Amino acid sequence: MKRVALLCMGLALGTASVAEAQLSMQMSNGWSFTFAGNVNAFAIYESQDEEGATVAPGGLVGVGGKGFNIRTGLLPAFAVFDAKGKEGETDLGVHFGFAPQIQCGGQAHDCFGAQIDMRQVFMTVGGTWGQILAGRELGLFNRQNILTDQTLFGIGATGGINGGGTTLGRIGFGYIYPNFVAQMTYSTPAGRPTQLSIGVFQPSSLAGDAGVVYDETQIPRLEAEGVWKGGQSMVWVNGTLQNAKATVVDESKTAVGVGGGVKFGSAQFSIVGSGYWGKGIGTTLQFNGVNSGTGSAVDGLGVGDDGELRDSYGFIGQITFTPAGGKVTVAGSYGSSYLKASDGEADFKTENTLISGGIYYQATKSLKVVGEGNYAWTKESVVDADKNSTFAPTFGLMLFF
Repeated sequence: MKRVALLCMGLALGTASVAEAQLSMQMSNGWSFTFAGNVNAFAIYESQDEEGATVAPGGLVGVGGKGFNIRTGLLPAFAVFDAKGKEGETDLGVHFGFAPQIQCGGQAHDCFGAQIDMRQVFMTVGGTWGQILAGRELGLFNRQNILTDQTLFGIGATGGINGGGTTLGRIGFGYIYPNFVAQMTYSTPAGRPTQLSIGVFQPSSLAGDAGVVYDETQIPRLEAEGVWKGGQSMVWVNGTLQNAKATVVDESKTAVGVGGGVKFGSAQFSIVGSGYWGKGIGTTLQFNGVNSGTGSAVDGLGVGDDGELRDSYGFIGQITFTPAGGKVTVAGSYGSSYLKASDGEADFKTENTLISGGIYYQATKSLKVVGEGNYAWTKESVVDADKNSTFAPTFGLMLFF
C-alpha cells in the first residue's frame, strides 16, 4: 500500500489529501517495495465533572480528574512496509505495520522501551478470483464503523486523564473496537461496486467482570463483511460469531454480533450513520477484553455475574462539510454505546455517550492541523445517580508521508 492502511478504506473526511509514499523501489526480480506512514501529536486538556456519582459496569468516564497531556490520537503513528510481486497469474504481497505512541502514560518521566505496537503483519495471495489475507490485520466486525469515524483524525474520548496508548475515539461510544487479530480472510475481487469478505479468526474466550469464564475454544471465530460503494457513498454490513465452553460447568455459549452503516454525500458534504448489536460481545473491547476478572471499564464484559450473556448495542450519527478548495473540513458527531444486564443478575443499563466536533485544516499536501472538542458522559439508567461527564479540547498536528 502507498497509504497508511487505516486511512485507505472510506474515511469520512473524503477530500483530505494523504501524501503518497516517499519511498518506492522496484526490485530486479519484479517485486516492488514501498514505505509510508504518519506521525501525530495532540495537546489535550481534560476536565471531569466533580459532581458525578455513576458506578456501572463498562462505564468509561470518571469523576473529578483534571490533567494536561501531549499524546498520540486515535490513529497511532504508523510505519508501513510493503513488498508486492506477481508470479505467473498470482499476485503476492507481504505487509508490516508498526504503530508506536509518543507518550509514556501514567505521568512517568522516564519511559524506556515505550510501546511499539506490531499492529499488522500479513501476507496476501490474489488473482482474478479474489484475495486471501493471512496474518494479523484489522477484524471485519465493526471495521467500517471505525474507519468512517471523524475522530480518526483527532482524539474523541481520551480513555483516561493520564492514559497510555492511543485515545479511544468513539471506541465504546458508538462502536466496538475490531482489533488487529490473526485471521485467514477471503475477499472477492477489488475494484467492483460490491465486495464481500469472510474469514476464520483466532478464537477468543468469553468473559465478564466476575463469574463464569468460557475459555475453551475448539473452533475459530467467524467474521464477515459486505460493502457496496458508489462514488462518495457506501453501504456496509458486518457480523461475528464466537463459540466458547466453560469446562468448570460443562456448558458452552455462542456470542453473536451484527453491525452496519451508510455513508452518503459528495466530496464537499457527507452524512454517516452506523450501529451495532450483540449478545456476549461486550462493550468497548470485544469478548474477554483485558484484565479479565477485574471489572475494568475496558474488559469485554459480555458475560454477566450469572454466567449468561449480556446484550450491548450502539450507534453514531455524523456530518462533515468541506467548502470549495478542500483545505478545511468541519465535522460533528453524536454517538452512544449501551451495555445491559443479563436476565439473572441485578438490573442495570450503562450508557457511554460522546459529542465530538472538529476543524481539520490541510495545511500542506502532507500536514494536517486539527482542533477538536469532545464532551462525553457515562450514565446508568436504573439507579438514579448524577452522570459522570468530561470535556476534552485538543490541538494537534498530523504528518502523513
